[in-house]
Amino acid sequence: MTSNIINNRYEFVYLFDVKSGNPNGDPDAGNLPRTDPETGHGLVTDVCLKRKIRNYIELTKTLPEGGKPEVDMDMKDAPPRCEIFVKERGILANEQKRAFKAVKAEPSESANLEARSWMCKNYADVRWFGAVMTTGKAPMKDDDDKVAKKEKKLLWNCGQVRGPVQICFARSIDPILALEHSITRCALTNPGDTDRDSVDEEGEEKAGSGQMGRKNTVPYALYRAHGFISPHFAHDTGFTEDDLTLLWAALSNMFDHDHSASRGEMHARKLIIFKHESALGNAPSHKLFDSVQVKRKDVAKPPRSFEDYQVTIDKGSVPSGVTIDERL
Repeated sequence: MTSNIINNRYEFVYLFDVKSGNPNGDPDAGNLPRTDPETGHGLVTDVCLKRKIRNYIELTKTLPEGGKPEVDMDMKDAPPRCEIFVKERGILANEQKRAFKAVKAEPSESANLEARSWMCKNYADVRWFGAVMTTGKAPMKDDDDKVAKKEKKLLWNCGQVRGPVQICFARSIDPILALEHSITRCALTNPGDTDRDSVDEEGEEKAGSGQMGRKNTVPYALYRAHGFISPHFAHDTGFTEDDLTLLWAALSNMFDHDHSASRGEMHARKLIIFKHESALGNAPSHKLFDSVQVKRKDVAKPPRSFEDYQVTIDKGSVPSGVTIDERL
């Protein structure tokens, strides 16, 4: 894997859609699809999108021997640099403890920078998105004073990292219609849920009837998210051209490896990348985003597929010094 740090600023527009699914349920609203209450537009959080990117990185890192990655990169070098810090059901303090063990240092102020550098080098999501790693208690070694050992604590403090890759909330192009569906199941969870007056031929209790449940879906919605990549933060964390290639691959393919009953038909539809010639950039990001227009072809009928929309790029409004890469 090459070690060349990126030197160009990037912005990107990311379009993805959902059909008869729930792209990002809101636990504070009974898992209904997230919406803007004032406009009715659907929302997908940046955290949700980053989770899918992290899962794709793990999938790429753990390809079976002989498996061919979807991006042109040396997989022999990928695993040490593609660990994931924020894992599902993970304990962050344990990951931070690994850094101090790797640099062979006890928690101390002098070891923080070295541990921070190790985390950036080995954890892709730290190197890409940044992380707050000032948590995770570790007891001091003080065998002569048990009270001090119990009460006095140090932190597995790997510092704070501001990542070069930042992604905003995704917002649907049109207001969404969130539907609630009643569902039933024939098998019950607990013996106490059975109809005790009903028994089978062997005298065992059996379920007299099923249970009711709810499922939330959006018939169809096209979402738009904006992203930014800063070369200045990239030099701080070590974000390379290979990381960038893997990021584009993740955005293009991550939904194909995230199917579930509630997200059966989610697809990446378009990735529009703006590359600046310089590190500071050659145009304001909002002008680049404004050059991408997504409009419904027929406003008289509700959208039900990506073909109901038209995506146009006003390339004439894009200032010189910015190149456009349209994918998908």
